[in-house]
Amino acid sequence: MRDVECVALLQWALPRLGLRWEGFRKVRRLVCKRIGRRMRALGIGSASAYRDRLGSDAGEWEAFDGMCRVTISRFLRDRAVWKHLEERVLPEVARLATLRGGPELRCWSAGCASGEEPYGIALLFRLAVAPAFPGLRLRLVATDADEAILERARRACYAPRAARSLPAEWVARAFETRDGALCLRPEFREPVELRREDLRRAMPEGPFHLVLCRNLAFTYFDGPLQRRVLEGIAVRLEPGGFLVVGAHESLPAGSALAPAAGRLPVYCRR
Repeated sequence: MRDVECVALLQWALPRLGLRWEGFRKVRRLVCKRIGRRMRALGIGSASAYRDRLGSDAGEWEAFDGMCRVTISRFLRDRAVWKHLEERVLPEVARLATLRGGPELRCWSAGCASGEEPYGIALLFRLAVAPAFPGLRLRLVATDADEAILERARRACYAPRAARSLPAEWVARAFETRDGALCLRPEFREPVELRREDLRRAMPEGPFHLVLCRNLAFTYFDGPLQRRVLEGIAVRLEPGGFLVVGAHESLPAGSALAPAAGRLPVYCRR
């Protein structure tokens, strides 16, 4: 399938899933390669024939939707954001939780993929923040729509390159080596609850002191869906809580959340 044919197919199909073509420009080759494999498996020879298949087979949309999920993940991706989380955001929300008398610091990782993001928060909390807040527990809900990638998160074993941004002493404390992979020790996995949940259709109850929704809703979702997701996140944030989005993302106009870290993609519910 030629690139121009795949682009036309994506521009027709993505809006029917609440997704936007603009978010897929840079990753279209990956998505088109998946679609090509799917077409060969079905014995379909052209983009127009596959479009006809989608038009006549409602079940094929689920397969197409799965092919549009893009995962690029590693520990402490976007280092400046994680430095700000370690030095400012996590201590601030830990103080907020402590002042309000709760025993838990509640966080949500939306679109958690294979787990590097929620486990990264667990590492930051336990190794850098928790010593100053004795008695405060981390409870982190991590959601993703893809069951296969959640299984990878449950295993919590990663290629060494995925942890190259972590301090060496953290790797030594938090991981054990098995068959060449770095596997997270149970005490760092324990605060993280992994759930299969599609952000377009459902969200955990909350409330949360911190929400991470990075490189998902505000890249791939269309405008109306972005606004609906943002409204859902905002009402689940504690007053004084934070939302962190992707380094190249911004919130829809009229957001109730205020920028909280200069040029970094961190927002606060005042």
